[in-house]
Amino acid sequence: MTHITPKAPDSIPELAPVLKMVEAAMGFVPNSMLTMAHWPELMTSFSAFAGPVLNSGSIDPGLKQLIAFVVSNAAGCRYCQAHTSHSAQNRGVSPEKIEAAFEFRTSDLFTQAEKAALDVALHAGMVPNAVEAAHMEKLSEFYSEREIVEIVAVISLFGFLNRWNDTMASTLEETPKSFAANKLAGHGWQAGKHG
Repeated sequence: MTHITPKAPDSIPELAPVLKMVEAAMGFVPNSMLTMAHWPELMTSFSAFAGPVLNSGSIDPGLKQLIAFVVSNAAGCRYCQAHTSHSAQNRGVSPEKIEAAFEFRTSDLFTQAEKAALDVALHAGMVPNAVEAAHMEKLSEFYSEREIVEIVAVISLFGFLNRWNDTMASTLEETPKSFAANKLAGHGWQAGKHG
């Protein structure tokens, strides 16, 4: 059960433009954002940061969602695992590739460049952070410094979201919950304390 009740969208008309944009992109408004809406400036600032991180730049948006999925899996945030796997599919990532993200290192579905990015995400999601120079050197074989900044921004965004949603015990919405229950259950995902 969530620790802070999400605001009802109709109770925050000043945030309606942001909520409308999020709903258009995701198909629903996440409870995490409705909880942030208790502090409207936080939700507005978060949206202004998250939007460009996830929706601009040169890194493929589907890969960004896979990076977010892998870092959220490493951190153990079931809420974010459900969101990012569902968003990955919405960004054109095949269900097979989403399921294979648990074994990305050995899967032929991933390029060497994708494996390098997901390996950094996996190690960055560990506590303490386990990224080593070798991980970054491998990443730099495939990505420019600008693209590496983009990848680390996605990882960092989900570092915030993983902590936010696990701490707040955000209630998982039906759409990503159903997706994760159907697509990730074979890998041990289940709705529970963190989702």
